[in-house]
Amino acid sequence: MGNGKGNSIFAVIMAGGVGARFWPRSTERTPKQLLEVLGKGTMIQNTVYRLDPLVNKENILVITNKLQVDEVRRQLPQLPSENIIVEPVGKNTAPCIGLAAEILLTRDPGAVMIALPADHLVHDIVAFQETMERAVQVAITTDSLVTIGINPTRPETGYGYIQYDADSTETPTTKYQAYPVKTFAEKPNQETAMRFLESKDFVWNSGIFVWKASVIREVIRDFLPELYEELQSVQEVVDTDDFDRTIRKAYAGIPSISIDYGVMEKAENTYVIRGDFGWSDLGSWDEVCVLSPKDERGNTLTENTIALDSRNCHVETHDDRLVAIIGMEDCIVIDSEKAILICRIGKSQRVKEVVDFLRRKRRNEYL
Repeated sequence: MGNGKGNSIFAVIMAGGVGARFWPRSTERTPKQLLEVLGKGTMIQNTVYRLDPLVNKENILVITNKLQVDEVRRQLPQLPSENIIVEPVGKNTAPCIGLAAEILLTRDPGAVMIALPADHLVHDIVAFQETMERAVQVAITTDSLVTIGINPTRPETGYGYIQYDADSTETPTTKYQAYPVKTFAEKPNQETAMRFLESKDFVWNSGIFVWKASVIREVIRDFLPELYEELQSVQEVVDTDDFDRTIRKAYAGIPSISIDYGVMEKAENTYVIRGDFGWSDLGSWDEVCVLSPKDERGNTLTENTIALDSRNCHVETHDDRLVAIIGMEDCIVIDSEKAILICRIGKSQRVKEVVDFLRRKRRNEYL
């Protein structure tokens, strides 16, 4: 895909997370993005799949870490090996995106970057691609920062929000239904989420961004000068033997900061395009429960499960192990190779607390 004016379209898939809220199935070596969670294919495989034909495979980069890189390469054999980039340590999304921008600028000074997480769910691929095409055109024609906002369907407290100027008649963005961003809002409480939903000018923050690599590089220079300076050594060593060593040295001095907090909340030339393509970030087991098909009792059960007098339960078994539940309601049971999670539906956000506890106790065999 391109606009006919020399702008190559690239995708940067951010795949370095550990998916702590999906413990015990998600571990440091096989996190959520490397698992089959809903439907066929792992989440990172499906992320690559829905980019076709928007982005040529040789223009798809994956940013991951050393624990996951071998499995990423195994799952994505269609991508060039040099496009799987290993961060020496996770420093949140701003360094990840900044590093990707430096790499892309060595390949095409006019590169347009679609930056997206590896572990999101999209049901309507056609609508997703149409939305991305509009975002690319806005980024090309306006030299702006474009983000995708998801039409909210409920007062969700687990997502960040974006408020936009719905009355804007600014051109050329109106042609692509892109609206100036007013503000970014952190995850709200229930009352605030209700107010956001009622106002009609808030959307969920999807964490999907589109911009020219040169533009995001300039904005990082303006708002995150320390990050910018550390990354200046990268361009000249891309695709050389010094690349990994240079990144390690650069990352030692880089602060950990998100692109939202470090850049998007401060930049002025930002637009949001509303997306309606069946999106979920699958941020918890609760979200999986909502989206999973259910039987007549509201249960989602894997094959080797016996459920007696039980309703509204989500049970996933491991291998051939038999799991039986009796008299259970509104519960989640996740059986993995090394651990079992049992919790109430509505409480699975607290799974991260279990992971934090195991880390403090150095019980790494369960991580």
